[in-house]
Amino acid sequence: MIDASINPHIDRIAVQLRAIPESPGVYQHLDAEGTVIYVGKARNLQRRVSSYFSHYDEKSAKIKMLVRHISDIRVTVVATEVDALLLENSLIKRYQPRYNSMLKDDKSYPYLCITQEEYPRLLYTRRHNLKGQYFGPYPNGNILRELQAIIRQLFQYRTCNTMGKRPCMKHQIGLCGAPCAGLQSREEYQATIENIRRILRGDFGEIVESLKEHMYSLAQELRFEEAEGVKKKIRLLEEYQSRSTVVDSRVKDVDVVSIISDEQYAYIHFMRIKNGAIIYSFSNEIKKQLDESDEEVLSTIIPTLHEQTASTAKEIIVPFVVGDLPADYLEQNVSPRGDRKKLLELSLRNVESYQKQCRHQRALTSGEAAPKALRTLERLQALLALPRLPMEIECFDNSNIQGAHAVAGMVHFTAGKPNRSLYRKYNIKTVEGPDDYASMSEVVERRYRRLQEEGGRLPDLLIVDGGEGQMSVAREVIVDRLHLDLPIVGLAKDDRHHTHQLLRYDERGQIAVAQLRPTDPLFHLLEQIQNEVHRFAITFHRAKRSKATFRTALTDIAGIGPKTAHDLLLHFGSVKQVASQTEADLAAVVGPSKAATLYAALHG
Repeated sequence: MIDASINPHIDRIAVQLRAIPESPGVYQHLDAEGTVIYVGKARNLQRRVSSYFSHYDEKSAKIKMLVRHISDIRVTVVATEVDALLLENSLIKRYQPRYNSMLKDDKSYPYLCITQEEYPRLLYTRRHNLKGQYFGPYPNGNILRELQAIIRQLFQYRTCNTMGKRPCMKHQIGLCGAPCAGLQSREEYQATIENIRRILRGDFGEIVESLKEHMYSLAQELRFEEAEGVKKKIRLLEEYQSRSTVVDSRVKDVDVVSIISDEQYAYIHFMRIKNGAIIYSFSNEIKKQLDESDEEVLSTIIPTLHEQTASTAKEIIVPFVVGDLPADYLEQNVSPRGDRKKLLELSLRNVESYQKQCRHQRALTSGEAAPKALRTLERLQALLALPRLPMEIECFDNSNIQGAHAVAGMVHFTAGKPNRSLYRKYNIKTVEGPDDYASMSEVVERRYRRLQEEGGRLPDLLIVDGGEGQMSVAREVIVDRLHLDLPIVGLAKDDRHHTHQLLRYDERGQIAVAQLRPTDPLFHLLEQIQNEVHRFAITFHRAKRSKATFRTALTDIAGIGPKTAHDLLLHFGSVKQVASQTEADLAAVVGPSKAATLYAALHG
C-alpha cells in the first residue's frame, strides 16, 4: 500500500477498499474536487481497484499520475460482465474522464442486431437499446449496406414491428416467408436466422456447404428451378467472400492489431479474419494521455475492441508483446510468418493511411493549416505531379568550415508549418574534408535506412538544399540503395545566397526547372523551408564549434572534463577569472584533488 507522501487521501481510501465487494461491476475514481477522472470495469471489483494502490513503483507513468490524484472511489455492482461493459461505456461518454483512453466517436458507428423475439428481426441500430444479439460496430457504412443487401437476397425474414394475421406486400415480392400466416414454420424461420448469424460471424464456408447440400437435395427431388435459385445464392455469397479473401483459408479465426503514434495521438487498426477472409476492419485515432507507450495504449484498447466485436478468435497478431489481453486469446503472435505476416503488413498499411487522413482532416478543421496553406500544398502537388498531397515535407542541409566540425540538419514541415519535434541533427561521421555531396549522401541514407528498418512512415516529399549534384546523390541513396518511392526536389540558391530555383525530376528522369515567380505564395513556402533548414544546420554547427573551442581552454588539462570546466566557468565567469583564483577558491567548487591539478596546470 502506498503512503501519504504519494496520495494524501490514502487513509480514507484504505477504509473504502476493505468495503468493496468481490463482484463484477464498474468503478469510478474521483479527484479532490469530485470530478470523475477514470472509469473502469472489472470481473472482481475488490481485486481490481485494490491493485492500483499496491506495487506503486512497478506502475506505468499514467497509472502513477492517476493514483496521485484519486481522492474518492465509487463502485457499482452489476449482474454480468456485459452489463459492466455497457455501464462503463455510458459513464465514459457522460463524464469524459481525463485518464481514459477513449475511442473517438464510437457512438456514431452502427450495429446490426438480431432481436430477441419469437420470430427475430435483423435491425440497424446505433444504440444498445434493443434486446438481442449485436454485431459490429461497422465503421464503414458501405460495407454494412452491402452486407444487408446480400442477406436480403439470400434469406426471407420479417421486418414488421408487429405481426399481423395475413401476408403483407413483403411476402408477395419474396422478401418474407409470412410466418404470421403460418406459411413458414417457426423451425424454418429459426434456421434462416441461424444462417444470418453465421454470415455476420463470418462463417461463409459452413453456410455455403449447407446451401450446396440443400441444392443437391432439391436436384435429386427434380425441383430444378428451386435448386437454381439456391445456386444463385451460393454464387452471390462466394463472390462477396472472394472480394475479402487475402490469405489462405486455413487461417481460420484470427484478430490482427497494429499501431503507430506521435506525441499526441495513437492510431490503431483492428482486423478480424475468418476462413481466410477479412470480415471486419476498423481504424481509429486515440488521444494519448500523459506519455503513454504504444504497449499501454493497446493493452487498454484491445479488450474494448474484443468485446465490441464479440470476437471468437483464439489468436491475436500484434507488432510486439502486449500485456493484460483478454484471456480468450490463447496465443499472442508477435513474429508472424507467411500469410499471417502479410496480414500484419496489411494492417500497418491501413493504419499509416488512416494517420495521414486524420492529420489532413485535423489540418482542415483545427487551424493547423489555414485554407490558404492547403491550397499552396495542393499547387505544389500539381506542379511536381506528386502522388499525394505533401502534408509531410523533410529538407536537409549541410554546414562546415573547410570540412571542420561538419554537421547536417533536417527540418520537418507538417501541413506547411514547422514541426520542430521531428527536426534532426547529424554529426558527419564518414566524410573527410569539405565534401557536401558525400555528406548529403551520408545523412540521407542514415535517415531513411533507419525509417526503413523501424517501419517508420516516409514523408510525402524530400527537399535537398542544393542543386543538381545534391539531388543526384539523394536519388542514388533513395532509389538505388534503399529502393524507396520518395519524390525528391532541390532548392538552388543564386549568387547572393537567395532561393532561386525549384528543381525536379521530369517523367524521363531528367532534372528540370519548375517555373515559379518570387511573388508566388508557393515560392514563399519553399523559401521558408530552405531558410529554416539553413538556420537549423548553422545553429548546430556553431554550437559544435563553440563546444570544441571551449574544450581547448580547460578540458585539455588532464583530469578536467567538460562537466568540471562547465561548473568552473559558470561559477567564475571566464577562463581568465578561473586562472586568477587561489587553490582554496577552486577547491570550494571542484574539490581539493581537481583544484590541485587545475592550479598546477594554470600556474606551472
